[in-house]
Amino acid sequence: MGKKKDFLRRIVEEDLKSGKYSEVVTRFPPEPNGFPHIGHAKSISINFGIAKDYEGRCNLRMDDTNPTTEDPRYVEAIKDAVEWLGFEWDGDVRYTSDYFERLYDYAIELIKMGKAYVDSLDEETMREYRGTVTTSGKRSEYANRSVEENLDLFERMRKGEFAEGEHVLRAKIDMASPNMKMRDPLLYRIRHAHHYRAGDKWAIYPMYDFAHCLSDYIEGVTHSLCTLEFENNRDIYDWVIDTLGLKPPRPYQYEFARLNISYTVMSKRKLLELVEQEVISGWDDPRMPTIAGYKRRGYTPESILNFCDEIGIAKANSVVDVAQLEHCIRDDLNPKVPRVMCVTDPLKVTIVNYEGSEEIDASYYPHDVPKEGSRKLPFSKEIYINREDFSENPPKGYYRLTPEQPVRLKYAYIITCKEVIKDSSGKIIEIKAEYHPDSKSGEDTSGIKVKSAIQWVEASSAKRVELRLYDRLFKVESPQGIEDINPDSLKIIKDALIEPSVITEKPDERYQFEREGYFYADPVDYTDDAPVFNKIVSLKDSWAKKNTAQKQAPKKPAATQEKKEKSKTAQKGKHEGELAALSEAEEKRFAHYTETYGLKPQVANILARDPKLSAFFEQTLNSVDAAVTAANIIVNDVARALKEHPEDASNVTPEAIAELASMVEEETISSKIAKDVFEEMLSSGKSPKAIVEEKGLEQISDPAKIAPIIEEVIANNPDNFQKYKEGNKKLFGFFVGQVLKATLGKANPKVVNDLVKEKLEG
Repeated sequence: MGKKKDFLRRIVEEDLKSGKYSEVVTRFPPEPNGFPHIGHAKSISINFGIAKDYEGRCNLRMDDTNPTTEDPRYVEAIKDAVEWLGFEWDGDVRYTSDYFERLYDYAIELIKMGKAYVDSLDEETMREYRGTVTTSGKRSEYANRSVEENLDLFERMRKGEFAEGEHVLRAKIDMASPNMKMRDPLLYRIRHAHHYRAGDKWAIYPMYDFAHCLSDYIEGVTHSLCTLEFENNRDIYDWVIDTLGLKPPRPYQYEFARLNISYTVMSKRKLLELVEQEVISGWDDPRMPTIAGYKRRGYTPESILNFCDEIGIAKANSVVDVAQLEHCIRDDLNPKVPRVMCVTDPLKVTIVNYEGSEEIDASYYPHDVPKEGSRKLPFSKEIYINREDFSENPPKGYYRLTPEQPVRLKYAYIITCKEVIKDSSGKIIEIKAEYHPDSKSGEDTSGIKVKSAIQWVEASSAKRVELRLYDRLFKVESPQGIEDINPDSLKIIKDALIEPSVITEKPDERYQFEREGYFYADPVDYTDDAPVFNKIVSLKDSWAKKNTAQKQAPKKPAATQEKKEKSKTAQKGKHEGELAALSEAEEKRFAHYTETYGLKPQVANILARDPKLSAFFEQTLNSVDAAVTAANIIVNDVARALKEHPEDASNVTPEAIAELASMVEEETISSKIAKDVFEEMLSSGKSPKAIVEEKGLEQISDPAKIAPIIEEVIANNPDNFQKYKEGNKKLFGFFVGQVLKATLGKANPKVVNDLVKEKLEG
């Protein structure tokens, strides 16, 4: 464990060092009411990872206290997810339902101590009595029941003598507590439902806050690690264990930020809605953020775990760009999957001067991949190429096959178009071409210069396959539900052609279909007679992006365009404006920056074209592992400084930018503050850390520091708070603004938004 330790591991190490515990015991406690998703993967990696790092144990426990939503198939899905990610739980799978009898006995103890009572208020009155964040609650009159009456009622609740909602068991704590979770929380409720393991034995079921801490204690858990939404529940966790006087060692709860990903929903309720309304094909639909969905799509366990490791363990909630997850799967697959050729929109090419057939040696891996392997590609006079690889009227910068421009067939020969065959509607149906016998790849003596190589498959040996092209399930960055579904999240190509080497007896094989993306044989629908491949993730196609940008560029007035053309001619440079074709070296840099570092195309494009910025970027990465942040600073700020303030640019070094990027990544400062720090660096030459310390620019991200400020803002604005509660949700921005103002803009906006929402909705 040479890398920097997160705050949870530091806690664990301190507890072991002090002798608080002799062994680390963690647990992963999901509710079996849905398939586990990518957020659960983070929790799995943390709980099992910490136990493994410190030679401890991790339990897998099903938190099955709600019989109306649980199902054995969800249990199996959870077990499969943990095993697929490469972890082993200690002993047998555990269930909270295993402890129902002991939990009931603990509840009896609390009643006898006068610390719990049976309440008979209706739900609406109970909610009213709870109070608000600014007003104390009111205790139920039923809290005055005697111990004997409470014991009698609780036993009869267990036997099923009462209707659901007629009674509940509550802890007697503090109705004036600033933590509203502590205002006499529910411990048990009545449920007349069949439990998938306990059968019909019980008519009452424990609430999470009661069952969870005691299940941890029963299992000998030392560190109960959960997400931030349970932060306020920690007081109940401690109260139950302390009030019962349970013998040490006892568990303690620690919270970490939950995983939120852009263009993704994590709510199991919303995911279930997608399944039930058949918006997708099921829990394992490859567009779903479930582990089963990622597994079926072709993601690897290593990519999921690397993603969890990269995003780290934080104390404040934030939203991770889904592009980072996509980067991790590309990063994992790139060095180990074979490259093969697939023609997605076939156009027949007949090579009129070729006779016979041959097999051409072709490597599965490019030169920079540390793997070996090759296959034989059948070649004859009839082949298929992609329709987009031929253009009768090519746009500027098009380097594939045209009536006047030859092209290389990858691994094979150079061909030249001789005739274009069309049907009665004018659609091109065939290309007649000639090949150059002395142009074979690796043995070329033809002297013909070509600027690109295109994919192809031999007509008689190619296999027809179905391709399922998956994209993001939602069309907006922060989706709410079905209304935000991306209608183009799945496109199916029925008649793609694949080279024969791909159809093998290895159904778990992943491939890079060159220029198309990474693909995986669908484990459910694939058959030898009807192969189906799922697109795991796309590649970065610089030509497609350039062409799209070109189509979308607004037309300029003729005079302006003429002036621009004159300017281009005067420059006599290689580049012809922003959309000029990339050179071969620039193409490689662009692909490296997008695929390896996950840079956005426009950022990668700028770096790839500018050798000075490119060198600056790569030197920066020698000092920091924050490629995206560093690249954005270099493209936006460093580039501007080099152009506008060359006399001061020497004050900005790759090492300084690495330090600045690191501070943004660690949330020491915000991206907005980073711009101010950069300007100060430019003029003074001081280091980013020195500037931040001198000016007190550190960002406040600790929820414990921000929460009291939010409480104060709410307390000082009772009228607006009441209006918000009555439905004026526009006031949310008012409260966020007041908090940011109170912190002089230093509070982390993401943390403020999350906490304000929690406080206002609590």
